[in-house]
Amino acid sequence: PAAPGASGPSTPEATGQAEPEAGASPPSIDPVAEAERRLAAPEEDRQEAAGELPAPQEIAEQINLLTLLVRGGWLMVPILAMSLVVVTFGLERFLGLRRRKVLPPKFIRALGRLASEPGGLDPRKAYRLCQQYPSSAARVVRACLLKVGRPHGELERAVSETSQREAAKLYTNVRWLSLAAGVTPLLGLLGTVWGMIQAFFATANLPVGANKAEYLAEGIYVALVTTFAGLAVAIPAAVLAHVFEGRIQTLFRELDETLATMLPQLERFEGRLRGAQPGAGAVPSETAGEQVLPARAANPPK
Repeated sequence: PAAPGASGPSTPEATGQAEPEAGASPPSIDPVAEAERRLAAPEEDRQEAAGELPAPQEIAEQINLLTLLVRGGWLMVPILAMSLVVVTFGLERFLGLRRRKVLPPKFIRALGRLASEPGGLDPRKAYRLCQQYPSSAARVVRACLLKVGRPHGELERAVSETSQREAAKLYTNVRWLSLAAGVTPLLGLLGTVWGMIQAFFATANLPVGANKAEYLAEGIYVALVTTFAGLAVAIPAAVLAHVFEGRIQTLFRELDETLATMLPQLERFEGRLRGAQPGAGAVPSETAGEQVLPARAANPPK
């Protein structure tokens, strides 16, 4: 038996204290050691721990363009129709406004050679040249040649009126591109506004506890599809319309320069054989022009 007063090892049972449960007090964490551990972890673990979002490239790969177009709503139908209009008339004007269709270089060079001949410009040869190169420029020159022998003002008026008609023909299909450039963004904006109205209305009627922010975000990004589609169609249409309008103006400016050198050479025929005209003040037809021009040229100035 132990001697009275002897001190032994104290136990919880001996002292009457309860043994502390495991995990009751968490161990202290060293901030420096925790920071070193995070730095040593792989990049993916650090992004997951920090709650970082995936890269924008990964998000873009998840967007299905075809699905967005389908979910864009019924206003995507007129936008797609306008895109077909832009493609169709863009190709048509690209082919129709080629230089050899409007202002053939061979025709202009041949007119220059006729104008540089010693006897001056021969209206008969110039008229046959217009028939050989059918184009907008040839029709303007032919209208001028059919007025040979009349006052200079009538020649200029014939050139001006025919040039306006030919330019209007060339501008006809360009106006469709201008229409698409102006209307398509408005269709896209209308679709976006309608989609936003639907998204907010549906979000307001969600049950209590639903994730309204997520639902609203989905509705907004779907609604913006029509604006994206409208701009994607309108921007190329506006560029094409501007390019084609500039090309028409350039070609007719070159035609005006050619006519400016040709008209003075036709003044020497003014007042000759006017009786051969079908009627005073009447515009002769093409057949009459073929008959009148040789008659005028057959009588050289005395």
